[in-house]
Amino acid sequence: MPLSSTLPFPISFAVLTDSYKVTHPLIYPEAQKMVAYGEARHGYDKDTEDSRIVVYGIRHFIENYVAKQWTEEDVIQAELFFSTHNAGFTPFPFPKDLFMKIVHEHNGYFPVKIEALPEGFVAHPHVPVFQIFAEGEMSRFVTFLETILTMIWYPMTVATLSRRSKDIIKAAYEKSVDEANFWSLNSRLHDFGFRGCTSVDQAILGGSAHLLNFTGTDTMAAAFHAQFYLNRGEPIASSIPASEHSVMMAFKTEKEAMEAMIEQFGDGIYACVMDSYDYQYALDSVLPAVAKFKVDKSANGFLVLRPDSGDIVDAVLAGLRAADKVFGSDKNKKGYKVLRGCGVIQGDGVSYESLRRILDATLAEGYAAENVAFGMGSGLLQKLNRDTISFATKLSHITYADGTPRDVMKHPKDDAGKISLPGILDVYTNEGGKLTVGPRRADGVPHPKNHLKVVYDHGKVPKADTSTRQFGTQTVQDNKYILSESEGLSAWETFGEIQKRLESLWENQPKVLNPISPELDNKIKHALSTDEPKKEK
Repeated sequence: MPLSSTLPFPISFAVLTDSYKVTHPLIYPEAQKMVAYGEARHGYDKDTEDSRIVVYGIRHFIENYVAKQWTEEDVIQAELFFSTHNAGFTPFPFPKDLFMKIVHEHNGYFPVKIEALPEGFVAHPHVPVFQIFAEGEMSRFVTFLETILTMIWYPMTVATLSRRSKDIIKAAYEKSVDEANFWSLNSRLHDFGFRGCTSVDQAILGGSAHLLNFTGTDTMAAAFHAQFYLNRGEPIASSIPASEHSVMMAFKTEKEAMEAMIEQFGDGIYACVMDSYDYQYALDSVLPAVAKFKVDKSANGFLVLRPDSGDIVDAVLAGLRAADKVFGSDKNKKGYKVLRGCGVIQGDGVSYESLRRILDATLAEGYAAENVAFGMGSGLLQKLNRDTISFATKLSHITYADGTPRDVMKHPKDDAGKISLPGILDVYTNEGGKLTVGPRRADGVPHPKNHLKVVYDHGKVPKADTSTRQFGTQTVQDNKYILSESEGLSAWETFGEIQKRLESLWENQPKVLNPISPELDNKIKHALSTDEPKKEK
């Protein structure tokens, strides 16, 4: 039976959530309207000195999961699945009639409206990243999308980690690198994480999040996606030729392997792994043996030495010293040494924590930070989870069937860290320039400076209009996103525009911020004092 395909797995939209959520439309009270929102509940890894968080990824989830047109076949297939999904392989509660109404009365599109912060926005804990509106009979689906939309935690966390890593490298640059060479900062952290991901989808989503901050990647799927799907064909990222252990060991000697690299790529930038057998021997004996061959091949060629085992700080310093001994260095205006035609890239065991240690040791040894690059693999794309920023989606408002409005707030007595915000919310910049979260007006009109914008409305999203564009002598197809003003939605921005927003906002946002407005704070206090569990008399 054909299904509306959600690549790479053809599954029904009714199972794009946790099992228990399928039962909630049967439980929720009748309502005219319900609203839910998603937020990060604390900063990266609970950092209290810098709680800035990069917003990124909503487009992926809207286009690939929410804005799909579903069919009767999807509902029928789901019904078959739920017929044996309950404990004991018995029928699971499934509101088939409601799902059929989505197909017949809503043209197969999920019946909610979603507002979201712009991609590349810089938020803080308790700033709504998105807000879901559901009305009438379909209000029962208000939190059905929680599972899919909450998954935005992943690209947001990768983008935040990458940006925080850039801050560490930038601080070392400001101390040791001449301003004329600051152009190299954007290539200092390279994405080595493709093979460490669980799927190609994860690699693309996380890899593109990293590219908001840096231009270096070996996760080509992410670079290709960002260039041709998100940036209308304009280049986003690059890499360099490099050897691996298999290549080095295929030659009878490491000297032959290095000479083959130099012969092929010596006119440009290229990297050579150095520890297939004995890293220190390769530095002390093999590198000097190929030095003349490298210089004779091209005076402008740049060799990057890659240690891949051992203590990461010691390995980088050993590479710097060996390159300095063989090729020499020059002192820059800040008094730090810059190697001639050679550098080091550490690609093993690199993490947010180890970056600072390596750079501190590099500067302490007298070398400028530009001499060292980093490749981060699983530490960038895999060793994180939803709890890293504690992302959650919660119900915040209900207008009951009789018209009675009620703001809803979660506030567990034994865990204040899981508190949620009450009401329909706006995110705006106040007159003092401070990012603020406040209650929306009673008539539903957003704050005039509200940053939350509609990105999905009962199937309406920024539409793709195919057009051609010339790149050199080759014609390629790319996507240009256009939406008429009458539809009331903004087109998706290019990846380059998102990068510029992030660069500006990250530098201008305070590291720590309490975004709650006085009006919202009063609502919270009122809820804490009055919204007690109803006890039977």
